[in-house]
Amino acid sequence: MRLPDSAHLGRPWRIHELTPDFALEDVWALPTPGGPDDLPRLVELVATADPAKSSKVVGTLFALRWKLGELFGWDDEEEAGGPTLRDRLPPDLRSGPAGPAPKLPFAPLYETHDEWAAEIANRTMHGVIHLGWVADGHGAHRGQMAVLVKRHGRLGAVYMAAIKPFRHWIVYPLLLRDLERRWQAGA
Repeated sequence: MRLPDSAHLGRPWRIHELTPDFALEDVWALPTPGGPDDLPRLVELVATADPAKSSKVVGTLFALRWKLGELFGWDDEEEAGGPTLRDRLPPDLRSGPAGPAPKLPFAPLYETHDEWAAEIANRTMHGVIHLGWVADGHGAHRGQMAVLVKRHGRLGAVYMAAIKPFRHWIVYPLLLRDLERRWQAGA
């Protein structure tokens, strides 16, 4: 379920220190009810997720995106450029655990008792996926996902606008349904 931006911005997450120049794109409640110490399990499930296996539609959309990136050079390492957010990590986060590397081309940044963040950068944007573990107000906890983005020029603005309906109406709902299935299977 989509959440208002305040669900992310109103919390004292460490990610705020690192991303003051990033825009908050999305905030989602994750279908992952659990106890106070279940963030590592959520991080592992997200990191090991394979979009191609979650649904044929999502797999096709990701394959199309990677093909377009290859054709237009969006993902060339020398084209992505720019600093990594690892350069902004304060000493305690830099020396702490980063968590697992996702199957998708994200690089983990840090993991705490209630947060995990990973980044991706290419010619269109510099993006962050942030997972938080929040109390639900009824004695349980659940995951929350935020996506933060720093667009790279006009190309980045057009790209993010073009993928927005696909993210909201297809990709996130199907990925979250798969996450819920995998979460329940491991309970």
